[in-house]
Amino acid sequence: MTRYLRFVAVALVVLSGQLSAQVGDRSLVTLERLFASQDFASASLGRTAWLPGGNGYTAIEPSRSITRRAGDDTRAVDIVQYDAASGQRSVLVAAERLIPRGDSAPLSVESYSWSPDNAKLLIFTNSERVWRDNTRGDYWVLDLRSQRLQKMGGRLPRSSLMFAKFSPQSDRVAYVSGNNIYVERLTGGTVVQLTRDGSRTTINGTSDWVYEEELGLRDAFQWSPDGSRIAYWQFDATGVRDFLMINNTDSLYSFTIPVQYPKVGETNSAVRVGVVQASGGATRWMRIPGDPREHYLARLSWVPDGRALVVQQLNRKQNTLTLFRTTAATGASQPLFVERDSAWVNVVNDFLWFDGGARFTWVSERDGWRHVYVFAQDGTLERVVTKGDYDVDNVVEIDDVGGWVYFTASPATGIQRALYRAPLRADGNAERLTPAAEGGTHRYDIAPGARFAIRTSSAFGVPPVTDLVALPRHQTIRALVGNQTLQTTVAALSRGKQEFIRVPIEPGVELDGYLMYPPEFDSTRRYPVLFHVYGEPAAQTVMDQWGGRNYLWHVMLTQAGYIVASVDNRGTPSLRGRDWRKSIYGKIGILNSADQAAAARVMLQKYSFLDPERVGVWGWSGGGSMTLNLLFRSPQLYQVGMSVAPVGDQRNYDSIYQERYMGLLSENEPAFIEGSPVTYADRLRGKLLLVHGTGDDNVHYQNAEQVVNALVEANRPFTMMSYPNRSHGISERPNTSRHVFELLTRYLRENLPPGARPNPIP
Repeated sequence: MTRYLRFVAVALVVLSGQLSAQVGDRSLVTLERLFASQDFASASLGRTAWLPGGNGYTAIEPSRSITRRAGDDTRAVDIVQYDAASGQRSVLVAAERLIPRGDSAPLSVESYSWSPDNAKLLIFTNSERVWRDNTRGDYWVLDLRSQRLQKMGGRLPRSSLMFAKFSPQSDRVAYVSGNNIYVERLTGGTVVQLTRDGSRTTINGTSDWVYEEELGLRDAFQWSPDGSRIAYWQFDATGVRDFLMINNTDSLYSFTIPVQYPKVGETNSAVRVGVVQASGGATRWMRIPGDPREHYLARLSWVPDGRALVVQQLNRKQNTLTLFRTTAATGASQPLFVERDSAWVNVVNDFLWFDGGARFTWVSERDGWRHVYVFAQDGTLERVVTKGDYDVDNVVEIDDVGGWVYFTASPATGIQRALYRAPLRADGNAERLTPAAEGGTHRYDIAPGARFAIRTSSAFGVPPVTDLVALPRHQTIRALVGNQTLQTTVAALSRGKQEFIRVPIEPGVELDGYLMYPPEFDSTRRYPVLFHVYGEPAAQTVMDQWGGRNYLWHVMLTQAGYIVASVDNRGTPSLRGRDWRKSIYGKIGILNSADQAAAARVMLQKYSFLDPERVGVWGWSGGGSMTLNLLFRSPQLYQVGMSVAPVGDQRNYDSIYQERYMGLLSENEPAFIEGSPVTYADRLRGKLLLVHGTGDDNVHYQNAEQVVNALVEANRPFTMMSYPNRSHGISERPNTSRHVFELLTRYLRENLPPGARPNPIP
C-alpha cells in the first residue's frame, strides 16, 4: 500500500505539471520542464558542408567577435572551417562580413551553400513558412575575393525567393519567385525572367501541395551540367479543387483560406517537365507519354553529359514506375526500364551517377528485399551490388574512385541503423563499418572521397552525440557534439527498465515492440498500460533511437505509475522485407488495427503486471486514426483513447498517399470505407478524447467533424478539443504545445488512473 500511495502522490505532482514540493527534484520529468524550460534542449552540430576533396568542412558557429546586443534578436554567426584530420579551426567568414551596407547587424544565417569554385557563399535568411518548411526567404551572395555582399532578387518582394542555387560556373544564381524562375548574373546584377506564366494555378520551379507533402518535391528545377539550360517542373493546377479552411479568430469577420488539395479520386495537377535556355527563350517540353493528370513525374536528373534527362514517372495507381530518358534538345523520350509491383513502387531517391556518367545506381525491391543495383546509362542492368535477405535503408555515398557504395542497413533487426559498404564494380559481400558492439541508430554525412564522415548516433533513451570518424576503419577522430548537458540531465532522471520485445500474434508473424516500466516496478502488481501507436507505411514507432519530446513525456507517465508500450504492426516501414511492408496494401485501417489489437491481447495475457481493466491508447495523425479504429473496432479491449489529428474517413485524404497504399477508389471503395474509423463510430464504449487543429491543411478539420457527427448520431459520449487555426502539428502560437500535452496528461490521469494495484491472480 505504501508503494501504491507513493505512485499516486507522484502522479498528482507530475501529471498536473506543477512542481509544488518537488521543485528541486531533477529526477522527475514535468510538463513545466518539458515546455517552459531549456532543461531538455538538445545540442546539435548545425549546418555543415564538406569542402571539395573531402579533407575539411565548414560550419555555422556563434560569432566570437560580435557581442549580441540587449534586445537584438539577430544571432551573429561566423562561418568556420575545420581540417578533418587535425581539427584545426579557422574563421572563413566572420560575422562582420555579413553586415549589409546601411545595417548595423549581420544577417541571420539560416542555411548556406558554397559556389562550385568555392569562392562565393550563398546565404538564406528571413525565411517564411510554405506549408511544411520555411522555403521562402531572402538570399544574399558574399564574394570572398571582393568582400562584396549582394542581395539577390532585385526589385522582387522581400522574402519571396525560393531554392536559389549557383550555376556550375559560379557566375549566376537561379531562383523561384511568384511561381516563376529567374536567373541573376552576379557581375552586373542582370536578372533574366525565364518563365512569365506563373500564377496560383501555373506553378514553375516549385510544386503544388500534394507533390510537396507526398513525393517530397519542393525544389523543382535543376541547372544543366554546363550551366547553359535549366530543367524544371511545371504544374497546371487548373481543375484541382480548393479545400476551404476557415479562420474565425484573426479578424472581426471570418475568412476562408483556400488550399488546392486533390482528395482521393479527384483531379490532380497536370505536370510536365521543360528545358529552357538560362539566357531566356522558349521552353522545350519533354514529350513523356501518358495523361499528365493521371501520372506523376516524381524525380528528374540531368545525364552528366548534359544532352538528356532521366525522369521517373509513376502511374496514378503507383504500381508502375517507368524511367524515361528524354533528349533535352528535342523533347523526345524513350523508356529505359520499368519497375512494377502488385502493391506500390517507391520513388528512387538513391539515384547516383558514377563512372563519368556511364552508370547509375538504382534501388529496388524486385527480389523481395530493398537492394542497390547498377544500370548502364542505356538502362541495361549490369549487376546487383547488395545481396542477401536484408534491406538497404539508404545510399549515403558513392566512392567512384575507390569503387564502393556506402549505405545504412539493419540486417539483424529492423529497428536500428548502421553503416555498411559493398564493392561497386566487383562481387563481394557487404561489410559493416559501424562497430558491431554499437547498437542504436547511426546517421552519416560522408565526405567526398569517403575518407571521413560526420556521424550522429543515438539509442532508445540515449540522446544523440556527433563525432568525426575516419573511414573505412571507422576510427573516431574526435567528438563534435557531446550533448553532455542533456546526457547528464537524462541520466539523472528516475527511470524504470526499458526493453524491446517481439510479440507473436500468429504463426510466423512477430511484431517489434517496446515496454517502458515505472521506476519502482513490482511485477507482482498490476499497472495501467498506454499504447503509443502509428501503424501506417509512413513511419515506425519502435526504433532504437532517441525519441525526444514523446520519449520524455512517456518517461513522465512511467514516473506516475503507467507502463508505456508501442508495437509496429505489419505495413510499417521496418527493414523486414518487401512482403512485410506491403502486406498492408489495400488494407489500411483493417490489417494494422487487427495486428495492434492482437498484440495487445497477447501482451495482456503474457504479462500479468498489465492491468486489462486499464488499457489506453494514443496517437497523432495516422496514429490518431489508429486510436479511433482500436477504440471502435476493439471496444472490449481499450478503455481510453486520445486521438490527435486523425483521418476519420480515408476518402477525405490526399490522392497520392491514400491511393498509393489503398489503390484507386473506383477499384477498392469498400476497403476505403471499411478501414475508416467513422464507419464504426457507433461501437465506441470507452472514453475518447478527440483533438484537432482547425487550420490543419494536411488532415483537414473536416475529419474531426465527421467523426463527431457519427458519434452524436450514435449517442456516444466523448470529449473534444479544437485548436483554432493550428496546423497538423498543433504547435503555432505561444504555449500551444504545452497546452496540448497538459490536456492529454490531464485526460489520461482522470480516465485511466495511474499506479499499481494488487494483482487478483495469485
